[in-house]
Amino acid sequence: MAFFLHSKTRKEAAAPLDSLASEKISDHREFEKVFGQFDVDGDGKISPAELRLVMMRTIGEELNLEEAEAVVRAADKDGDGLLDLEEFVGLVGVEEKEEKERELREAFGMYEMEGEGCITARSLKRMLSRLGESRELEECQAMICRFDLNGDGVLSFDEFKVMMMPS
Repeated sequence: MAFFLHSKTRKEAAAPLDSLASEKISDHREFEKVFGQFDVDGDGKISPAELRLVMMRTIGEELNLEEAEAVVRAADKDGDGLLDLEEFVGLVGVEEKEEKERELREAFGMYEMEGEGCITARSLKRMLSRLGESRELEECQAMICRFDLNGDGVLSFDEFKVMMMPS
């Protein structure tokens, strides 16, 4: 640790953390803006009726009252039948995570060409070739090895997800 602090200035060492903090603040501001669009009456809460109205107006998705109430209930942590900003962020975050998971499964399927439910060095080599990246089989094995958490020589979907979504 001492070596790290001496080898870089404090400013350089803090830069990644500052960037991460700025990104989180920016994301939070975006959530606040979107929340404000859903909070039609400006009371700091989103009701099922407001959710229905904005969904129809902005994306053309029609929710009946029962569906809107179910969505609110699913994210309503304090049981008041309304969504505050924190609950709204949780709801939207879950949807974004599910969308990313779907996209990752689709990408995984492109690399997993042998029907084995995993990415092998051979299937990785084949896909990279299709993408114009010629690699030797040994290079593909080394690439897989970096993220092969259980040491079985292939990438499962969970290992692929770790590789694609760094924390």
